[in-house]
Amino acid sequence: MRGQTRDGPLPGRVAVTPLADGISQPPADRFDTALLDLDGVVYVGPDAVDGVPKTLTEVRRRGMRTAFVTNNASRTPEAVAAHLRDLGVEAKPEDVVTSAQAAATLVLGRVGAGAAVLVVGGEGLHAALIERGLRPVTSADDAVAVVQGFAPDVDWQALAEGTFAVRRGLPWIAANMDSTVPTPRGIAPGNGALVGVIARTTGVTPVAVAGKPELALHEESVRRTGAQNPIVVGDRLDTDIEGANRAGVPSLLVLTGVATPADVVRAESIHRPTYVAADLHAGLLEAHPPVARDARGWTCGSATVTPDGSLDGTGIDALRAACVAAWSGEVDVEAVVAALDSPSFSKSIMH
Repeated sequence: MRGQTRDGPLPGRVAVTPLADGISQPPADRFDTALLDLDGVVYVGPDAVDGVPKTLTEVRRRGMRTAFVTNNASRTPEAVAAHLRDLGVEAKPEDVVTSAQAAATLVLGRVGAGAAVLVVGGEGLHAALIERGLRPVTSADDAVAVVQGFAPDVDWQALAEGTFAVRRGLPWIAANMDSTVPTPRGIAPGNGALVGVIARTTGVTPVAVAGKPELALHEESVRRTGAQNPIVVGDRLDTDIEGANRAGVPSLLVLTGVATPADVVRAESIHRPTYVAADLHAGLLEAHPPVARDARGWTCGSATVTPDGSLDGTGIDALRAACVAAWSGEVDVEAVVAALDSPSFSKSIMH
């Protein structure tokens, strides 16, 4: 796929290379750019995922570019890069692509440079609009468009101004529709919930959404990185993997964040990754063996899933075989999930 150009996105397209095919060389040696999700891939909460800084150093040494792609619109690329450096990950602001930047591009395409745009959000959106030659404002009376993204200090007044702007018929762009956001105290309402306040009050929905799984953020990432042959790396099926499939590019799911082995086995086609690995090191720096179908069932390495859904083997190869078996339609999916549902299997995935 290196050097290949695409005429446009292919909505609903499944993974470019089926998981069953595997890959005979480490993905870091095959793809030119890793478009990396952050939370659940690079860090979890305040800490880097174990081994990730060293892994990314090796990935870059092999010539693969790394870009950090986030649905979070509240922070600027400078702030995100500084946070990554604090965790031991080499990062510059230009390595970071946010849904705020993608949203600003969508706004620019509708209203043109120099236009006043109402911001229902935080610093990340303000900075992204200015970068694109737009003028952020805080009053609906001054605006010709409205853009909304999560920030912890979004209050009633900001939501009211957004409501006034939308009721006037101004184009309304959302940075993302994530319904929740993780916090140190637990899960809290995300931008999708705040968008819902304005939508319910006005009876209107945004004319466009920038963040994953929509295509705008992927297109922004490719434009900013110059990627010719990217791979999307994430921990969520409904944002990272669906976004990659809708864009028609390969994806790697790592199991250090949200998705569980059972989630992957149960995944519908739009949520199925091209590759799956325990963590970023194994995902990018090791080859992925194929899954073969024979008289015994589906075999990957030393693991086999039989036609009745039974599992002989452990570890990530067992999960790969389980996914291909379940996705084939020839095996009861819940029987496969039951075979994976043991503490010993879960432990084996990460070793």
